[in-house]
Amino acid sequence: MDLPGTIHDILLVCLGSVLILGGLGVVLFTNPIYSAFSSGLVLICISLFYISSNSYFVAAAQLLIYVGAINVLILFAVMFMNGSEYYNNFSIWTVGDGFTSVVCISISISLIATISNTSWYGIVWTTRSNQIIEQELTSNVQRIGIHLSTDFSLPFELLSIILLVSLVGAISMARREGINTYNLD
Repeated sequence: MDLPGTIHDILLVCLGSVLILGGLGVVLFTNPIYSAFSSGLVLICISLFYISSNSYFVAAAQLLIYVGAINVLILFAVMFMNGSEYYNNFSIWTVGDGFTSVVCISISISLIATISNTSWYGIVWTTRSNQIIEQELTSNVQRIGIHLSTDFSLPFELLSIILLVSLVGAISMARREGINTYNLD
């Protein structure tokens, strides 16, 4: 997206604030379904960040894989759990929550300090695809396709098998629960 500087900056600030609020929603919501929906909002905002940096293929992959597959899988898992365990033993604040908060805040401060102190101008962007093929590729989509079909074919296939097994497991659990529910013996 080729937007003027001020509009682009306003868009990034708005997306960043929605991303931070969604991340806080993932952590702070007591209802796991709301937390999973908030996770979907975070993943959509990350995809919009990719669109604002002209990485359309990565944005589409983010939407398809993370929002379309992973977040739906998380929602399946959350909806199959018994919801009463989240509401019965609820305490306001524990020592573990305080320790986790200190660790998260210190990691956030160190990341902010690292990002602000890094010189981003010395990064060299590669234009060739590590000599996979001899000709110059015309788009990033072709480069990603070549890498997925050569260098990353095994991890890509293993990931698809893992997602397939988890989906079959979720369906079989739902079917088994449905059979036990309607059994009148």
